[in-house]
Amino acid sequence: MDFVNSIVRFLQEGGYFIFPIAFILILGIAITIERWWFLRSVYASNQRAYRELQPAIAAADTKAILQQADSNQTPLSLMLASGVNRLTSSHRREDMEYAMEEVVLEYSLRLQKRTPFLATLANVATLLGLLGTIVGLIAAFSAVANADPSEKASLLSSSISVAMNTTAFGLMTAIPLVFVHALLQSKTASIVDTMEMAGIKLMNSIGQRFAGGRDDQKA
Repeated sequence: MDFVNSIVRFLQEGGYFIFPIAFILILGIAITIERWWFLRSVYASNQRAYRELQPAIAAADTKAILQQADSNQTPLSLMLASGVNRLTSSHRREDMEYAMEEVVLEYSLRLQKRTPFLATLANVATLLGLLGTIVGLIAAFSAVANADPSEKASLLSSSISVAMNTTAFGLMTAIPLVFVHALLQSKTASIVDTMEMAGIKLMNSIGQRFAGGRDDQKA
């Protein structure tokens, strides 16, 4: 109970700038939960699809890849299916790579959606904290100028302590948001890297199959 009371007193003494910083904190938490849930589900589905498609990728089994994409439309399986479908019109590695890269870029936009806002919110929270402290110090010195000389020291120290609350709360909001932003960026990069790795493995397997077919024809 004392802990809750101290938090309430801390927020009450912070001045008006505490409220926009608190709004930024709530907004950042909401974005974090939504993004983490989305990235976690995409990561799990991609990993599951990759494990199921590994034999088909190694054997360049295009039919199995298309069947997997039809039954389980994960970003990874759809990317591989896009590359396989391009083979019907062109056997060039570059064309297949472009087809899969298009799907990767499309999903990259979805994966990165709203994540950059966390870094912006962290910067805004820090700046609001500093602004609140400056405004508080200006008000404190103005009040001290008209105060009784015997009370100036205690009044100034208490006013500065209150003004610093906004900076402290701004940093307490910004630091977790910066950390979460880096964590989500790392998760996004891991998903994209897995998709690119699977695409390269498929292109290499198909290239080896075609090369083996040409060698058999020559023999």
